[in-house]
Amino acid sequence: MSSSQLVRAAAALALGLALSGGASAEKVRLVTSMGDIVVDLDAAKAPKSVANFIEYVKAGHYDGTVFHRVISNFMVQGGGMDPAMKEKPVRAPIPLESRNGLSNTRGTLAMARTMVPDSATSQFFINVKDNPFLDQPNSQDGNGYAVFGRVIEGMEVVDKIRGVPTGNAGRHQNVPVEPVLIKKASLEK
Repeated sequence: MSSSQLVRAAAALALGLALSGGASAEKVRLVTSMGDIVVDLDAAKAPKSVANFIEYVKAGHYDGTVFHRVISNFMVQGGGMDPAMKEKPVRAPIPLESRNGLSNTRGTLAMARTMVPDSATSQFFINVKDNPFLDQPNSQDGNGYAVFGRVIEGMEVVDKIRGVPTGNAGRHQNVPVEPVLIKKASLEK
């Protein structure tokens, strides 16, 4: 192969990676009933969590879900329930990526999970304050919660959501009295 052929091949490969999204940052816009939130996803540090989240976005899973758990001095959680608090069907759980060096600080996006470390599916939460006790090195269970992105626009919307009145709905606690709807989730260019 000549040097000019190598240069063309390298350029074609780079273009292919850029077009496939392999070399670009991913951003997702959440259009909510209280305003828009844009998150920047960190595929370099949390590749499985980001790929999982993007698949749910592309499938339209988040459209019509609610922020179903709101604790004003902790976090807002969504991505799994409809306004009637019925859980939407999900794909298989993903491995926990909490040892990625990212911290649960104000404005970060993390995967929600059960007490089982590798149980995250579609639900996520946005930290409304620094929550270092959720980081793997500080966590009570030794596993922590995987941060995979950060709010880059609309933190004032998150702060509005954190301030809504909450109550109980069946077996669920800290549920907004008036549903906070995620109308649409879409990839940003």
